[in-house]
Amino acid sequence: MTSALKTATLVGVVVLLSVSGGLLWHLGYNYDGLTGGPVTKIHPFTYFLFAALIWRALQTGAPATYVARKFAMRPAASWLLMLTMLLVAATLIRSGPGMAGLVDTFGGPAAFALLLDDFSEADLVPLSRALHVVMTINALMALGEFAGHTLILPYRLDGVAHLEDTRSTALQGHPLINAALTGVYVLSLMGGAKGLKPWLRAGLILLQFAALAVFGGRTAIVVSLALTPMFALYNGFATLKRGRISLLGAATFCAALPLLALTVMAALASGIADTLLMRFVDDSGSAATRVIMFEMLKPFTIPELIVGPDIEQVESLRRHFGLEQGVENPFVRMTLYQGGFVMALVFGSLVWFFRELLRGRGLRVIGPAVAMAVLLNASESISVKTNFLDKLVLIFVCLFPHLRAAVTPQRASSPSAPRIAGSSVRSASSIRPMLSNRHQNAQGKPKLSALSRTSFR
Repeated sequence: MTSALKTATLVGVVVLLSVSGGLLWHLGYNYDGLTGGPVTKIHPFTYFLFAALIWRALQTGAPATYVARKFAMRPAASWLLMLTMLLVAATLIRSGPGMAGLVDTFGGPAAFALLLDDFSEADLVPLSRALHVVMTINALMALGEFAGHTLILPYRLDGVAHLEDTRSTALQGHPLINAALTGVYVLSLMGGAKGLKPWLRAGLILLQFAALAVFGGRTAIVVSLALTPMFALYNGFATLKRGRISLLGAATFCAALPLLALTVMAALASGIADTLLMRFVDDSGSAATRVIMFEMLKPFTIPELIVGPDIEQVESLRRHFGLEQGVENPFVRMTLYQGGFVMALVFGSLVWFFRELLRGRGLRVIGPAVAMAVLLNASESISVKTNFLDKLVLIFVCLFPHLRAAVTPQRASSPSAPRIAGSSVRSASSIRPMLSNRHQNAQGKPKLSALSRTSFR
């Protein structure tokens, strides 16, 4: 892995985390809109991933061997990348829409996982720092938008800013994407990110929870709050099990509790949670859409649902049921628009992919993984174009490094050249046939040096 590729990946990660569709529009790149050239419908980070993966394969000097090794060592990520290519080809043959969505949503995360697989733990440190810095800026930007009642980068569709939703959009460009990403990130801070000092981790957790309130994502907030006690108990028992409790740390914790309570009360008094509470009271029909969407499956036969119903009929039903916010479940939506066969293929591939990605990262990754599963099913998420999975791959890989065995078993190996050379200068008695026990007994007790040379210790 060359330093140029590491630097390029670091820049790419910053682009991934901080460049939304709204910012791309200001740069003359219509990513989220319906108009414009097809080249602009794929995020720049996805272009970088494919270029970097090809570059990495060529760097090895044996691209075919590199690809074969990836298939052998990371079969799930390799299969997801290949499945993306097959789905893109099928979409082109059928002249159907959504090709860019397939590349961004599924091809990007697979290529990202394969690329990061070549990074050592030391190589991942700059990426982890970039993740923490950008997420901190994202949270501060959200709080600033809330305080100033102004959206810096509102969500745009073909250049039209949607200002009817006053929730903060920050760097991610959409409040719900911000909420989902922040929810997984804050749970990952509780369970992972071992390179951070305890006081810094605690500060980041409080900051991200404050940002969650202004993003207004109800599902993300409920999931994060529900899993927080689990991490508190786990970390508490782990600390007591180690038997090492810092007296200064314990005193600081006890002193911080009333200050934390006062901070929460002051935040509630400032109105930071008013918008969020209103979302629980009146969600503009968002919860109802999750019930009505199943009614859209009833008019179609089983064969139609397997291969994919007629798109015009699906759109007519969507308008009939008043689902202006879309079908807020990725697998129901994929069944309606791509067919149940494709949906099952993608679902199975994603489960395999994340199982491979999370394997060996410890029990603490379970909380963020559960939050990911819940949040992905709470909206259209992966059934439309998104690079949200790229960000999840980055969080899991950087904040939850693979566990290493405490003791690595020694492998049997042939004696090294220095050992062979050292054995040649030993005394002649070390290479002569060993005397029998009877001869040793006749000569008396053998010396310790002879025992050390002839023992199997």
